[in-house]
Order: sequence, then structure tokens, then C-alpha cells
Amino acid sequence: MSPDGGAALVVQGLAKKYDEVEAVKGIDFEVARGEVFGFLGPNGAGKTTTINMLCTLSRPTGGTAWVAGYDVVLERDEVRRSIGLVFQDPTVDGYLTGEQNLRFHAELYGVPKETVDDRVKEVLDMVGLWERRKSKAETYSGGMRRRLEIARGLLHSPDVLFLDEPTVGLDPQTRAAIWKYIEDLRKHERLTIFMTTHYMEEAEYCDRIAIMDHGAIVALDSPGNLKASVGADRLRIQTADDEAAVVALREFLNVEAVLRDGAVTFAVPEGEKFVPRLFTELGVPIKSVNVAGPSLDDVFLNYTGTTIRDAEQSPDEGWKHMMVR
Repeated sequence: MSPDGGAALVVQGLAKKYDEVEAVKGIDFEVARGEVFGFLGPNGAGKTTTINMLCTLSRPTGGTAWVAGYDVVLERDEVRRSIGLVFQDPTVDGYLTGEQNLRFHAELYGVPKETVDDRVKEVLDMVGLWERRKSKAETYSGGMRRRLEIARGLLHSPDVLFLDEPTVGLDPQTRAAIWKYIEDLRKHERLTIFMTTHYMEEAEYCDRIAIMDHGAIVALDSPGNLKASVGADRLRIQTADDEAAVVALREFLNVEAVLRDGAVTFAVPEGEKFVPRLFTELGVPIKSVNVAGPSLDDVFLNYTGTTIRDAEQSPDEGWKHMMVR
């Protein structure tokens, strides 16, 4: 059994290596029961590899982990009975109706037959699909299929629900709707949720976040504490000559800035107090100024030296994603 009976997950030195590639580099963390815990990082950081080990789909090459009190290597069947899993890639059977998909899952998981009817209705009601239960899944929208997969993951009343990039490929409005359902499910089911994401706004839903980069956890705390740890505001300015402004910031104000998304971007403590200095000392005409508090993107940049967007555009990261995801 787990060394800490009060935790839903306990991970100690968990590692996974593929030949010379270290996908996960000996990570440690715990997840409390009832917590929404997130892994934030770009594709190729090792998030999915970690979930695969915790869900017994991949055997660790080092370390140990317990899920719902069971060892992921020695008690695989017990772990699988205790978890629900929503994969990153769609897995519902399009030729079956929504209800048939759930009944097939109930059969695989040995849900008592006398409870199946009530449980199917309960989870379909939770995700707003009861009225479409007789429709084939292939007729569902992307958001509806994702909600069906979440319902399927909940059907057998797991202790821990794993969501691997639960809204990848969905538009922002649908992503927000999915998260409303997930929040409602959490309150209704009182379960622990472990999720991975590379969407910053999605990570804000978590109680705590582990930032993962190149197979290692580089920071772990609540979203608020992580943003507070940066201790700087982000400024975006547009000028008459942005390239000259970057040089002037470095030479005259001792500030390192970059050109990103059509603006000069940099971070300084107490951004509002810094703005008057821009107008008096920059020496380049300023067209607009925007000041914002630290974001999770700033946190990621602070701990990894790059943004998630830049990391995902790196050729090296793209190759690694193909290898170890």
C-alpha cells in the first residue's frame, strides 16, 4: 500500500527511459484526495509518458508510484479498477451510440448489472448527453465526443480520473464548456482529477500545478503562488521603431526585451511605476503600453527560459514528441 494513506497519488523517483532518451527524469510529487492536479508543459515534456506509467500502460524504468493506494507495477489490476482515463486521442466507437459505448465499458469493468441503467443515465445527465444517448457517436461534435469520453471514464466510479489534454483540438468556447462540466463533476463525484495540458488558461482550474520541462518537474505550487513567485509585471509596448526600442531598453534602462506578436515584450517589478520612465528615458516614440500582472506563461518562461509556444515550435521538441510524447 501507499506510504501515505491520505494521498490519492504518491510518486517517488519515477523515471522512464527509451534507449538514450530520458522521457521522465526521476520525478517526485503527491496528489491529495479530492484535488485537481495539473501537469503543465509543451508537447514532448514527458506529461503523457507520466500518465501512461501511472495508469499502468507503460512500465517505469525507475522509481515507484502508488495510485489510490496501489503500486502501479505490483498491483496493476487494482490500479486499473480505481481509475478513469480520458486519452488525448479520441477513443469512442463512432459506430455505437453514446449509450452503447457506456454499456460496453460497463461490461469491461464489471459494473454490477443491477446498477448499470441508473449509472449510465447519471453520467450522461452529468455531461448533458442524455437526450442524444441513442445517436451514434460519429454524429457527435468534437466537444460532445469529449464529454462522452469523460462520462465513460466516470462510469465505474473511479477514485482518480486522468485527463490527458482533455480539450486538445477544441475551440476556446468548447474548451470553456468542457471545463464547466469537469468542475460540476468534481463537486458531484468528489473524485481526484489528474490532468495534463499546454493551455495556460486551462491550468488555472487546477488546485496545484507541476510545470514539466524536458522530463523534469521544475516548479510545483498553486497557480497563484507560482505567479507570485515571478515577482514581475509584463509590459507590452508598440513604438515607432520596435527594434530600436529593444536596443534602447537594454542600453538605457538595463531591461532585456524581445519582439513577440507585434510588440516589444519585457518584465519588470512594479510595472505601473516603470511606465513613466519609458516615456522619459526610452528615446523612441511610444504608440501604446499594456501592463499585466504575472501569468502562467511568465512563470513557465521564468523557470524554463522559453514560452510553451516557443518550446512547441522547436524542432528538437517536435522530434522528442514523436519519440516519447
